[in-house]
Amino acid sequence: MARWPRWARFLTGIVVAAAVVVGTPAIRQSILQAAGRALVVDDGVEPVDTVVVAADAAGAGVLEAVDLVQRGVATRVAVFADPPDAANREFIRRGVPYDDAAARSAGQFRSLGVTAIEHIPRSVAGTEAEARALRDWCKAQSVRAVIVVTMPDHSRRWRRIAHRTMYRQHTRVLVRPAHYSPFDPDRWWESRDGVRTAVMELEKLLVDVVRHPIS
Repeated sequence: MARWPRWARFLTGIVVAAAVVVGTPAIRQSILQAAGRALVVDDGVEPVDTVVVAADAAGAGVLEAVDLVQRGVATRVAVFADPPDAANREFIRRGVPYDDAAARSAGQFRSLGVTAIEHIPRSVAGTEAEARALRDWCKAQSVRAVIVVTMPDHSRRWRRIAHRTMYRQHTRVLVRPAHYSPFDPDRWWESRDGVRTAVMELEKLLVDVVRHPIS
């Protein structure tokens, strides 16, 4: 009998899990926790050249990166450039200053005593674009290892995208979930925001697994 591809087994597992949740309320919590934890990955901490804050990590990512610098994991941090979208470009055209998230993050770092801040240029938003920008920046800077801080619910998909984007490049990428994030993989279903975040990220992760079974 032909062996199912991994993504097909993954899909089947989700369907079976959903059926179990509906049919066996006693184990509903453990199934939901497993779904939340499937989104999260933590590669641990080791000395690196730079701690990179993913665009989605915002203030939680800044705090995590500051803690890592204070622990001596790295001496500098990097944030992604925040390119304006169509609406922001129109605001700029009309004379309204652009509220740059990257600049806000840099200000937060300086306020907390971290002054060695790099900006990673990127022309478009999105995780795929971030990973490509990180690859090009690491190559240009001869960076050997980085820790990327992202939101927990986004961490596993970020690592999958980063690993295939950085394939064959001599840069070690570790993914670190921001511990100050509001997303709790063990209790995400208890709030409307948690449900929305988990469902959206599970869908994105599933699509990524289907499109890239080996990543």
